[in-house]
Amino acid sequence: MKLGMAEDLIISKGSKSEKYEELIPQIRALILYESDSIANMANVVAALKQTFDFFWVGFYILREDQLVLGPFQGPIACTRIKKGRGVCGTAWEKGETIVVPDVDQFPGHIACSSLSKSEVVIPLFDDDEFIGVLDIDSDKVNDFTQEDVFYLEQIVGLLE
Repeated sequence: MKLGMAEDLIISKGSKSEKYEELIPQIRALILYESDSIANMANVVAALKQTFDFFWVGFYILREDQLVLGPFQGPIACTRIKKGRGVCGTAWEKGETIVVPDVDQFPGHIACSSLSKSEVVIPLFDDDEFIGVLDIDSDKVNDFTQEDVFYLEQIVGLLE
């Protein structure tokens, strides 16, 4: 499967699992022959935003001692995040995926937008070395489940 334009992304109107199952091979084909990680991150973000219409989807990339805003789609975002701060910094510190059903209940949540209500953050590794996170925000409370984690970890794995 070779994809050229964004319009080539074909996803049915099925369940969330069905959408992920259709999306993953398309993302794999989209990034297969591209070696630039930023370009691949940008296309992953666009594919997720187009498929699920999440409020905000983006990557934060480790630069020295901070996470720095990378490719994203959605409203203006925080530019730099320190280790242990907010959901992204906590995922970095723990090295694990974090699902936050209600961001207002997460101690130290960094509110880049008051419209963000729930969040999932998936760490990105390269040869077991932490290099960043995929951050997805929803404008609905309790929008992310273990189903999302299962598929989003697979998608992030395609970039590793």
